[in-house]
Amino acid sequence: MVPTTLLKVLKENPFLVDVATIYGNAGYEFYLVGGAVRDGILDIATSDFDFTTNATTDQSLKLLKENKYKTTEIGKAFGTIEAIYEDLSLHITTFREDSYEQTSRKPEIINSTSLEEDLKRRDFTVNSIAYNILQNELIDPYGGLKDLSQGTISTPLSADISFSDDPLRMLRACRFISSHGFTPDSDTFAAIKENVERIEIVSSERVRDELIKLLTGKNPTLAIRAFVESGLSNKIMPELDLLKIEVDPNHHHKDVYEHTLTVVERVSPNVTSRFAALLHDIGKPKTKGIENGKVHFRHHEVVGARMSEQILKRLKFSKKEVQDICQLVENHLRPHTFKMGWTDSAVRRYIVDSGDLLDELNELVRADITTKNQKKYDEINKYLDEMEERIAEVKEKEELSNLRPPISGDDVMELFKIEPGPEVGKIMKALYEQRLNEGEVSKEEAIKLAEKIYKNL
Repeated sequence: MVPTTLLKVLKENPFLVDVATIYGNAGYEFYLVGGAVRDGILDIATSDFDFTTNATTDQSLKLLKENKYKTTEIGKAFGTIEAIYEDLSLHITTFREDSYEQTSRKPEIINSTSLEEDLKRRDFTVNSIAYNILQNELIDPYGGLKDLSQGTISTPLSADISFSDDPLRMLRACRFISSHGFTPDSDTFAAIKENVERIEIVSSERVRDELIKLLTGKNPTLAIRAFVESGLSNKIMPELDLLKIEVDPNHHHKDVYEHTLTVVERVSPNVTSRFAALLHDIGKPKTKGIENGKVHFRHHEVVGARMSEQILKRLKFSKKEVQDICQLVENHLRPHTFKMGWTDSAVRRYIVDSGDLLDELNELVRADITTKNQKKYDEINKYLDEMEERIAEVKEKEELSNLRPPISGDDVMELFKIEPGPEVGKIMKALYEQRLNEGEVSKEEAIKLAEKIYKNL
């Protein structure tokens, strides 16, 4: 029996029936497969529509063009063509089998005439269910429906072979823990542990993309635990394993690893916030020290920012992502100095230094408060409340988006009859510092400072 949730997908996307009808009238087998079937059954919205057919790519291209569909041939070498419907992309793949080389996760494509052969090459049973739209029939040769009902991750054939063939599937298994709340069965998890070495043949970019989906899902903590306990993290991000610092009963400190998982759960599910939370204490193992019987992690935020940069660059994150995440890591302790008393200048500088990340930084700071001491918890949140009130006051009082001094570099060059160069740079730096420290100043005050700096050059 086909779940009503899957029928709902057809009702909301009637073009799927149209495409299936085109193939059916031409005498071809045609099935909806993969994520659209899985998420349709689970009543999860999707716009990712993949099909499999016994039509060749050339036959598909001819058929779709005859029916006025725009097509592309980007994946033709892998047996896939793309059809465009309004703003949606449909991927249609010829039945195939995959053959893998030991040194690559890119398969050699072998055409097949069997739907079952095509389904068995897929990563997990929950993605190996096909749906015949015209006959309203589910085809489930590998027990995907049972695994869906139990929230289990298993593979159509041997997990050991599946993960050895395509090691990225091991990370996908962890990702589905976060995105769908699934759990690998014991054989599947054992196979991940056995094949962790194989992850080294996967490109950094593909690993990064899976980690992003893992961390931005609904259940990142459980997924991170699987990532670490399977041994995958030791091959991809060994710094994470080191957070499991042994807690010395004579010199107590909180469990850094468990604390990190808690912080990850508490921040917003976006790439910058989740990765900053994951890495915010990454420098603690390297900075651990004991003084007067107390454990300290001096400057772990600075060390952690440097380590975060290395990790993120290794995983091929964009320059902007690296910059933003590292900025949050380096500054996550800064608000705690507010209790010592901040001047308007200090508040102004904090706002400016935080830039577009002010909200994310404040959120990370709040999430980082995991103490079970209610009095301490309330005390920290109280001065953070006061800090945010001061920020709002200063922002209301001044236009901080416009921090330019009253005179420009051109004005400086005209004033002192000098050419562009280091002298102008030094004067302008002093003027920006004046603007930050003193707030809005008059043109006369700025010129007075510029003259003073110029005389001392």
